[in-house]
Parts: sequence; structure tokens; C-alpha cells
Amino acid sequence: MARWLVISDNHGDREILPDLRRKLRPDVTFHCGDSEMTADDPWFLAPNTYVVRGNMDIDDGFPLALTPKIDGAQVLLTHGHRDAVHWDLTKLQLHAEAVQADAVFFGHTHELAVEMTGGRLYLNPGSISQPRGEFRSLGGTCALVTVTPEQWLVQYYTRDGRPVTRLKFSFERPQKG
Repeated sequence: MARWLVISDNHGDREILPDLRRKLRPDVTFHCGDSEMTADDPWFLAPNTYVVRGNMDIDDGFPLALTPKIDGAQVLLTHGHRDAVHWDLTKLQLHAEAVQADAVFFGHTHELAVEMTGGRLYLNPGSISQPRGEFRSLGGTCALVTVTPEQWLVQYYTRDGRPVTRLKFSFERPQKG
């Protein structure tokens, strides 16, 4: 069992990042872009941390996408702006299929979302600093994914590290073989 923190769109709010890592104690951290920080920031250089470039990131030291294999799962990490996630998930789904992703983490819209489609987990943690949409009143969100061989357990948290009871989801992981 592993705990993955998925965070996005902090837009220069650096102080929230170490605070969430300290409170949620993940094994792996994924940042979906729009940090507006530099790629050599010590927070990004911590072990088991994966970060991509968003449309508001000017440091080209960030990759546009990453596809690490972690805990037996192929992950696609992207910001989403190049996959037109504001319109729908079609381009993102094609991207995920091309890299054979099991889990897809993206940001850009500042609206949290999670679904299982085509045997893949698609997760947007929302913006930790500038939330939009139905859950903007929470003041910012991130997601903690507990990974087991059988399931993806997704729990959304507020920026102060409190779980949002109504935003807890469980998805069965397709068995490969």
C-alpha cells in the first residue's frame, strides 16, 4: 500500500506545499503544474517527487509530461493545457492510451474531478490556491490516493490538511494479465 499526494495550481503559494507534505505524509508526490516556482526549488527536488510544467510556469526546466511507473502502475502526469482539458478529456484520453497509463493526473481547470474511464483513473486535484467550480468554497484542494493492488482509494483534502468527507472515492484497479 502506498500513499500518493496529487497537487496542482498553487500559483506561487509555496508555503502550502511543505505544509501539506508534512500533514499528509505521502510516499510519492505528484505536482500537476502551475506552481510558478523554479524547477530547482528544494521542494521539487525531494525524493519521489514528480513535477510538470503548466501554462503559467516560465521555467523550462519542468517537463511538459512525465510517465513514471510506480508501485506497479503506469502514471501519466501532465498539466492538461496541451490536452485541451477545458473542453473535454478526449485528447487526454488519447494521450493516456498512447502511453498505456493506468492513472492520469492533471490540473489546469482548477476544478477537482475524479473518474474511472476505460480502465484508467483520471484525477484532477483541483487548485490548492485558486479553486473554481462547485467546490471553490473549500478554499483549495488536493488529493491523496492510497494505492493497493486491487484499488485506488481517493480522498480529497482542503488546503489545511482536513479530509473532505463527501469527497472520498474507491475504484477497482483492473487486473492485468
